[in-house]
Amino acid sequence: MLKTCSLCSLIAIIFLLSTSSLVSAEVLGTEHWVKKDGVDIYIWEKCEGQSVGKPVLILAHGSATAGRESFDLQVPKKPSYSLMDFLARQGFDVFAPDVRGFGRSTHPDGGVTTAQASEDLNNTVDYVLKLRKAGPTEKMAWSWGTQYAGLFVMFHPDKVAKYVSYAQMHINSPDIARRKPKIQFFKNNPYIKIPESDWKPRFYSMTPASVSDPQVVNAFAKTAAQVETRTATGPQLDLCTILPIVNPKLIPVPTMIIHGQYDDVADLKGLLPFFAQLPNPYKRYVVVPDAGHMMMFQKGHVLFQHEVASFFKNPE
Repeated sequence: MLKTCSLCSLIAIIFLLSTSSLVSAEVLGTEHWVKKDGVDIYIWEKCEGQSVGKPVLILAHGSATAGRESFDLQVPKKPSYSLMDFLARQGFDVFAPDVRGFGRSTHPDGGVTTAQASEDLNNTVDYVLKLRKAGPTEKMAWSWGTQYAGLFVMFHPDKVAKYVSYAQMHINSPDIARRKPKIQFFKNNPYIKIPESDWKPRFYSMTPASVSDPQVVNAFAKTAAQVETRTATGPQLDLCTILPIVNPKLIPVPTMIIHGQYDDVADLKGLLPFFAQLPNPYKRYVVVPDAGHMMMFQKGHVLFQHEVASFFKNPE
């Protein structure tokens, strides 16, 4: 009987060890800082378990909210809306910088330009490559981020494995047309204060209300208002005056163009010519239903996440 009990105990221990290995490690967040040329850049990292040997993915935010709020929104009882958590659970070591003029990073008195944001992204990549002793990184950019990240890819393709450009702006979009009358305002005001209520309309421009969850919209607006106490207008000025910024012929890496069905800055008519000129034969164009410009926070966000993960994981 003693032997039987000992055998049972041994089996139980083996079972517990085997099942515990199936439980996912916790996704942890880590803060980093890059300091260069008088500019302090804040970087938020999410990784599941150990970072050793994992592919590195760097995210570029848009023209209103910084990296952490754009890609790691935490909504009570609705964890699927954190893009960073999803990508971390897919096996990536994920980094989201705040370029100068945004979030926790330095806010220069004169504001920020797209070219300066591209420099900040390059400095972030260099820091992460050294930190993780990694090769070329995966790159993903949203909205205005597609402009400064696009410049980065053009000038540093050796640092990029694959590139995802989502909600990419083009010169003839309805959104850019609405911004152009404000050019002088942007010139006169390098920063503005956006109240919490004014963060919400971006979810509904050309997008049915049914596509967005009010709880998610409220969570985003509250977080954005708390973090972005001064929002840089330099990106708006560049978008109104110097588009097109990115030359598709100079992006040699595998690239995905992806946007929502209802996006007011990204559409087939405006972006298919760009897509056609991308020189790498491995490229994808994806339109996500039930999504607008705020795609990662809308009904189509699950499909969006899986399309992105599939592209990054698929061997060339």
